[in-house]
Amino acid sequence: MADTGKPNAWTRALKRASWLRPFALLVMLLVLWDLVIRLLDIPPYLVPAPWEVVKTFRTEGAMLIAQSVPTTIATLGGFVLSALFGIPTAMLIAGSRTVESYFYPLLVFSQSIPKVAIAPLFVVWFGFGIAPKIITAFLLGFFPVVVAGVQGFKSLDTEMRDLARSMKCSRWQMFTMVSLPNALPAIFSGLKVSVTLAVVGAVVGEFVGSNSGIGFVLQRSIGNFELPTMFAALVLLAVIGVILFWIVDLIERLALPWHASRRQDFQFTA
Repeated sequence: MADTGKPNAWTRALKRASWLRPFALLVMLLVLWDLVIRLLDIPPYLVPAPWEVVKTFRTEGAMLIAQSVPTTIATLGGFVLSALFGIPTAMLIAGSRTVESYFYPLLVFSQSIPKVAIAPLFVVWFGFGIAPKIITAFLLGFFPVVVAGVQGFKSLDTEMRDLARSMKCSRWQMFTMVSLPNALPAIFSGLKVSVTLAVVGAVVGEFVGSNSGIGFVLQRSIGNFELPTMFAALVLLAVIGVILFWIVDLIERLALPWHASRRQDFQFTA
């Protein structure tokens, strides 16, 4: 039988079942975690057994989910601000060498300042509400969007630019039909990094001053040596980051079906 070049049913089934691989790896890591604790006889006040963490989810799951709400809100607020301010900033830097020479070095310099060191200032200026957490998440998520956006806007081929000019495209047409589509893959890469860093920023803000959120639960658990609760909060925090990353990745798939990195995904759906 001639090879038609299309994937067979078995290949398509394996492709659709690829989401099981992370869960299989997670189960293996949990088993390894339990074995290491048992073999090395690690006391529970240092590292709890995975099943103790599971029990914590059963007994305190409602509390952890409730505490994850303000953390998620702060993360989303900081991430949205990173996108709203980061993409236009990248456009300005990529479109003007003067702006780049003045602003870009200062932007890079600002990233060397630890956000934990300046987060208390936001508490002094804006109080103990959600605003300091959003600002901290924004500061951590802003830089990746700008860097990726600048790279995307600057990566436009000279031949493509000359072709658009030869077709007498206006500046708006050049931006919407050539520059922006060319930069979108890089921008989405920066957004995926930004959303994970925004989670970290929100928790950092909660460490400094808060009476709610996953950061508050972590701080309280460490102070009371409640390690199962602390590990459960860390797991929930990782789940939030993975879900937000997956949402951004899904938006990228829907927005950029034409990109080379997404063609293989659509081949298996044929």
